[in-house]
Amino acid sequence: MANNPPFLAEILPVIIQALEKDAEEVDRSGEFPKTAFSVLQQHGLLHFVLPTTSGGSGGDLLASQAIIQAVARGEPSAALILIMQYLNTRRLDDTSNWPDAVRRKVAESVIRDGALINALRVEPELGTPARGGLPATRARRTAEGWRISGEKIYSTGSHGLSWFLVWASSDDVDPLVGGYLVPANTPGIHIIDEWDHLGMRGTCSHRVVLDDVLIPLDHAVNVAPWSTPRPGLNEEESVWMAVLLGSLYDAIAHSARDWFIGFLQQRVPANLGAPLASLPRFQELVGRIDTLLFTSQILLSSAAHGHVAGGHAAQIKQVVTENAIRSVQLMVESIGNHALTRHHPLQRHLRNVLCGRIHTPQDDAIFTSVGKSALSAERSTS
Repeated sequence: MANNPPFLAEILPVIIQALEKDAEEVDRSGEFPKTAFSVLQQHGLLHFVLPTTSGGSGGDLLASQAIIQAVARGEPSAALILIMQYLNTRRLDDTSNWPDAVRRKVAESVIRDGALINALRVEPELGTPARGGLPATRARRTAEGWRISGEKIYSTGSHGLSWFLVWASSDDVDPLVGGYLVPANTPGIHIIDEWDHLGMRGTCSHRVVLDDVLIPLDHAVNVAPWSTPRPGLNEEESVWMAVLLGSLYDAIAHSARDWFIGFLQQRVPANLGAPLASLPRFQELVGRIDTLLFTSQILLSSAAHGHVAGGHAAQIKQVVTENAIRSVQLMVESIGNHALTRHHPLQRHLRNVLCGRIHTPQDDAIFTSVGKSALSAERSTS
């Protein structure tokens, strides 16, 4: 795997500095981080992983990881939206099963306009499709094109997206289920601003309502009959998702660590007459935190360099996320009120890092899958 392009070493510190200026305001307002995406578009990072056959930079996982870590150090909501951009645009190569004209149209909009795309999959009744089930969102075939109606929740990036890849089922006897590409400015789309979360507030993961929305027939870009087997992510896609999501929450923990270190070095209680950093119990605590984060860095680096099999991707995501959460919790527990004061960054980092547990696959599914595999292997060798 290639090393990070040299230009990243120059621009990533600039991006961190630019994005962290607005991080507190994005958290307070819950508004889409427009400034962050203007900066990312200016530096050509919105089409960074778009394949070269579609006019993009064709960036690899190692470089993409560095970008996500930097963006997350600045403003983590923007990093999550960017992860979705990367996971969706990297599939748009000339071997894609998308109609060629549609693929090129989306790719050109990403390059030219910084257009953002994300898959809208979760529904109020269905929950996440990862748990199985037929989506209630319907695509009705007409002479004009597909008419799509339904509701999607947890639609990350909602107000900032140009393209919705809507998980829906057609009205055929054997429904065509999968991704229907919907331009975000199509009449009949309504965004209900109901995302009022404790953490990752700037993701604007609002409810999107589609009311008889018309799209061309060739915008059924990634669908298959419900009766056919539905493959999940391949191993490469699983590793990409695990590394990028893990890197996001690991970066939040590192931001919290930096604030915590500064606090310990500067805080001088009157009865101590020296910084908290001089106390052995805080020195030990920082050692525990750094060991957790060191473990995560080794896992993420190994996976990004291609040294971890795709079958272990979900475990990496679980371990890194939990290490990040535990690290921040240790900081909060150790200093009490200071950590929970509204204007200090540490409470924001805590709220943001806790969101790492939300992403598919969740812990129960990860551990059940790993356990079943292990027990099955034991039976086959006994």
